[in-house]
Amino acid sequence: MRNLITDIPGLYVGNAHDPQVKTGTTVLTADSPFTAGVHVMGGAPGTRETDLLAPDKLVEQVDALVLSGGSALGLDAASGIANALRKMGRGFDVAGQLVPIVPAAILFDLLNGGDKAWNENPYAALGETALANRSVDFAIGTEGAGYGATTATLKGGLGSASTTLANGVVVGALVAVNSVGSATVGDGHHFWAAPFEENREFGGLGPSATYPMGRPAMKGVAQNTTIGIVATNAKITQAQCTRLATSAHDGIARALVPSHTSIDGDLIFALSHGDAECDDLNYLGHAAATCMARAIARGIFHARSTPQEDPPCYARAFG
Repeated sequence: MRNLITDIPGLYVGNAHDPQVKTGTTVLTADSPFTAGVHVMGGAPGTRETDLLAPDKLVEQVDALVLSGGSALGLDAASGIANALRKMGRGFDVAGQLVPIVPAAILFDLLNGGDKAWNENPYAALGETALANRSVDFAIGTEGAGYGATTATLKGGLGSASTTLANGVVVGALVAVNSVGSATVGDGHHFWAAPFEENREFGGLGPSATYPMGRPAMKGVAQNTTIGIVATNAKITQAQCTRLATSAHDGIARALVPSHTSIDGDLIFALSHGDAECDDLNYLGHAAATCMARAIARGIFHARSTPQEDPPCYARAFG
């Protein structure tokens, strides 16, 4: 087990970033189309093709899911990925015309100090590169959609985690953390997600002994959003994927304080790829939420930054 969302057989993740622009894109795809749902709890989402993931819509399976920086401009990453998938012969067949189904969500990283004065939108090319980089092994931290991400107190990042349930079902999470709130408690180095940590995956410090009262640390308006994906090899329907995505939002609330604000676009996709039996959707939802909380902490823990960068990464802030 890699402790990555790709521990679910058949899934692949690719990252691409531009260090000059200080942004990036992450794509999740599979060896065949997969069932997906979505749930949005933030007040300021930016999305592409999420309406068709509703349980009453015609298309039940998708070819890829995209997380990207760049605000609305970053949605163009999905266009680059769709073009590349079409060349590969992937897509929904409409009378011989292939239409890749590529839902996407974005976070806002346009004010992080990178050079945004481009002449041509870079995200389609980043998306195509991310797809070309797809693998079962991928880096977390300052990678992909989390490359230019920040939180209220620390540099953000891309995180992932997985778990195997007693019945053999695998659950995983992938998340780009660019939250208005903080992943750590007060001014200290303990993670809000600490009660759910496995195998010292983000330092093994345990929960904080004290929890601050009053107004928590918060980042500026319009610079936010945590977007993620939870996945399982359990065979569940599109409606059940939607419920899984809804449950997984508990993981954001466990790991980031505050979360789901009016100036976040917090969103989670959920997908099913496999034929394992789901004997308890409620337990599956709990596992997805726990994986999401762990993935968020891992993304922050593994982020890296230069000495001049503000806010600092976790390692520079706490040694």
